[in-house]
Amino acid sequence: MSQAKKFASQADMEEKKVTFSQISEHAWAYTAEGDPNTGIVIGDDCVLVADTQATPAMAADVVRRIREVTDKPIKYVVLTHYHAVRVLGAAGYGAEHVLASQDTRDLIVERGEEDKASEIGRFPRLFQNVETVPPGLTWPTMTFTGKMTLWLGKLEVQLIQLGRGHTKGDTVVWLPQERTLLSGDLVEFGATPYAGDAYFKDWPQTLDNIAALKPVALVPGRGAALTTPEAVAEGLTGTRNFISDVYASVQEGVKAGRDLNAVYKDTYEKLKPKYSQWVIFDHCMPFDVSRAYDEASGHADPRVWTAERDVEMWKALEG
Repeated sequence: MSQAKKFASQADMEEKKVTFSQISEHAWAYTAEGDPNTGIVIGDDCVLVADTQATPAMAADVVRRIREVTDKPIKYVVLTHYHAVRVLGAAGYGAEHVLASQDTRDLIVERGEEDKASEIGRFPRLFQNVETVPPGLTWPTMTFTGKMTLWLGKLEVQLIQLGRGHTKGDTVVWLPQERTLLSGDLVEFGATPYAGDAYFKDWPQTLDNIAALKPVALVPGRGAALTTPEAVAEGLTGTRNFISDVYASVQEGVKAGRDLNAVYKDTYEKLKPKYSQWVIFDHCMPFDVSRAYDEASGHADPRVWTAERDVEMWKALEG
């Protein structure tokens, strides 16, 4: 860690290869080598898209691939949570409804503008043609608390809050008839969980709640689609282990009265051998440890990240 790291993902300019694959009778995964994924459900009479990509220009590629397999209208866009990289492409689908949990809408009200500026600064490559994002924020047209069921013809699609983890508003999309789940960033595969807005104490239980559904296929927030029960279990275990390892290390440091900088350096070195090959490890760790330090120090809810706070934190921890 001697050499100063380029802020967040600003050095990451390499184009990723997109894969669009069918993972169950009605579900498809749009994945890109660790970039944010999009899940697609093609029902009897319409299409649902979960997580939109970061700009309408990038959403156009998702639409193009959907159109290669169906001409049914895209009726629903689901926001699994509020992060800009997941929601700012929503305008590109022309959907009738934008759905989110009420908790996610509350977070958009509270911190949407700050998050938008923060994320565009962190991930320049992921906001291709950012000028195509309409002014303002992406707002849901319908919200729910706990659970909402949609019927795409005879296909049942459940939107469920299984607990807090990546954010307090996390929603999964569950197809009970084919036991297929679109998890948003609650589950990652071969990609480092971003936990800057997380609930470390709750997240492992939320993953257990996902496991209890016994999914046989799952689209994670980042990483390859998981298409067997064994792969799903591996994704859940990897995510759970990372979150638990970060929090255990940080908690130990907080109990010992060490400052954030010392705890960060310790935790980074502890986790590096096991996780540094995961996508965005160096990007996530300062944000993850900062939030874990706050939570372990008694700050129940995540503080708002602003573009300014991002850079100040990065300079303090990475020099």
